[in-house]
Amino acid sequence: MANGSVYVHELIDIVGQQRAKYMHHMTAWWCPEARKERDQLLYGVWGTLGSTGAWPQVVNLWEYPSGWDGLAKSFDFEVSNPVMQDPHLQQWWAKAAPLRRGGFDRILVPAPWTSTIEELVAEGTRGDAYAHELITMPPGRSTALLDLVRDEGRVAVGSHGLELVGAFNVAMRTDSECILLWAIPDFATWGRFESAWSGGELAPWRSSLEQLGAVVERSLLVDSPLNPMKIGRQPEESDRRPLEDFDPPA
Repeated sequence: MANGSVYVHELIDIVGQQRAKYMHHMTAWWCPEARKERDQLLYGVWGTLGSTGAWPQVVNLWEYPSGWDGLAKSFDFEVSNPVMQDPHLQQWWAKAAPLRRGGFDRILVPAPWTSTIEELVAEGTRGDAYAHELITMPPGRSTALLDLVRDEGRVAVGSHGLELVGAFNVAMRTDSECILLWAIPDFATWGRFESAWSGGELAPWRSSLEQLGAVVERSLLVDSPLNPMKIGRQPEESDRRPLEDFDPPA
């Protein structure tokens, strides 16, 4: 069955050493409420490995199984009051505010053959790390890129140990951005993959990307402790701990 969900992808800039606290606040404290009120599922919350991208940073990815209608209802729920903020979550927002400086969001539409988070969990998909690829395309070419990933990229990259988890077109653009997420079983496999990427074994795949005009920006992500693919389920209220437990040592 084709994946009819819509996703919200967030790049969040973290204040100082607050990343662990923020990730727990998002997964254990926000996720159960979002499922009840907005039919919003947690796809994943990850920390960016700083040597490969911006730091300190968190990537959040949320799934709306009812698609655009579900996302529209969530937006309406969020902003249909004078302060443009869910009044039931004032305390949650107050605790989140000092943990982050801001961020940048994208709305994503999955390739029809991309698995939902429930399917990924049922299949036991997971990685010790994840390769997050933001791919910029000439206008109108992002769907061609996703087709190429389906027909050629999954096999080429998969032969070097990475498993394609998700393939998404960035909405509200001129079909000019894609996001790919690959599960990596261990860092030794990642090292061999990067050696093949830079050393020539993946030259045919790189050539196919270049012929489409793709510009690839790759970073590494590491699971938050309560990620669904890590624990095999959505976070629950029973997972909650006081945020003070995550304060860095004095």
